[in-house]
Amino acid sequence: MSELKIFIVEDDEYYRELIAHSVSMDPEFIVRKFSSGKDFLTALEEETPHAVTLDYRLPDMEGGELLKKIRDFNPSVKVVIISEQEKIEVAVQLLSEGAYDYIVKSKNIRDRLMNTLRHIRSESRLRKKVDHLQKEVETKYDFQRTIIGSSQRIRDVYHLIEKATKSTITVTITGETGTGKELAAKAIHYSSNRKARPFVAVNVAAIPHELIESELFGHEKGAFTGASFQRKGKFEEADTGTLFLDEIGEMESAMQVKLLRVLQEKEITRIGSNKPVKVDCRIMVATHKDLLKEVKEGRFREDLYFRLFGLTIEMPPLRERGEDIILLAKYFINAFCESNEMDIPLLTSEAQKKLLKYNYPGNVRELKSVVELAVVMANEGRINAEDINFRKNEELYQPPTEGLTLKEHTTRIIKLYLEKHDNNIKEAARELDISYSTIYRVLKEEESD
Repeated sequence: MSELKIFIVEDDEYYRELIAHSVSMDPEFIVRKFSSGKDFLTALEEETPHAVTLDYRLPDMEGGELLKKIRDFNPSVKVVIISEQEKIEVAVQLLSEGAYDYIVKSKNIRDRLMNTLRHIRSESRLRKKVDHLQKEVETKYDFQRTIIGSSQRIRDVYHLIEKATKSTITVTITGETGTGKELAAKAIHYSSNRKARPFVAVNVAAIPHELIESELFGHEKGAFTGASFQRKGKFEEADTGTLFLDEIGEMESAMQVKLLRVLQEKEITRIGSNKPVKVDCRIMVATHKDLLKEVKEGRFREDLYFRLFGLTIEMPPLRERGEDIILLAKYFINAFCESNEMDIPLLTSEAQKKLLKYNYPGNVRELKSVVELAVVMANEGRINAEDINFRKNEELYQPPTEGLTLKEHTTRIIKLYLEKHDNNIKEAARELDISYSTIYRVLKEEESD
């Protein structure tokens, strides 16, 4: 049995005991209670919980302030804010700052909270499985079993990946969203002589500009307001391994200068420190943009461009991979059925023809979603053409428009679903299969743009 430590920070004795009693009813949850932020922080220095339920208004500290301290101490700790406030602006703000969930004090608080904590437990188990699998990576990572396909385009990718594994040359992986750029980066790492060392991935586009330096280089305690603990950055985490910078084209100019210096000097300096730290990590980057065009238009530094562009690997769009579509479809069908303990249905020739005719603006990621739904809809052990449903994709996921970023596409899709459900965030999140916090974060980021 895998036990999870839950810290409850609540000054109201009634709610503190109510939450503690509800959580402790599950034998897999170990509960500790605190009535003040100060007592909680003292305990945090000695013991790290898996999750914290945090009252938004404590007698000695505001929840938002305490949330920042927890995130600085250990961003893997899940923080569930519990508040009497029902204002959506407050929820959006806290979720954008890293809260896992926001729950309003009400009569159904126990059900909401337990549901959230069970999600956290499931994610924790999944992370442990992933960590275990990573330790079992074999001496030779068979990327031809990982990147599925037999087309000439994908065989060209295999050839370049094999070249990339034989040195530490900087690799740039290009391609549309959903083509498997991070998968290619992992294939290179786990086939190289650094396979036993860390692989650290950072999505540059997902990190606010004002936080990217701290995320990459780390910071010292007291370096800025809220920096309560020393924190290592991604470069240090990836030391002796590989650092994968996804969507590098979204990095702002000032940060590009600092990244260039790190690549040249092979050392970083944490925010708030004057002491450089040597780092040895292989750099791989990915982008869906034409970086040469970005250089010509002044949005990406030319010197950084030439520093990064060692070996370029282009991940082809799915529409250009021919029969790979069927190979991938069958792979996803088998994997989905195995994980759900279902019998594997036959993919009929009519269904295959329909799959081959589609354009796949979402690439491999979209194909996976389509065939998994088809498995669910199939009858009598057969996936027929009518079980292949592209309707929602055609309506809501139009082919990329020139100049539109991935972030803008994501915002557009979420807004379409909100409009469809009359701004009912719960229904939109359910149909998109994402969390409320993702929708809150996207809306918050749009407000700040």
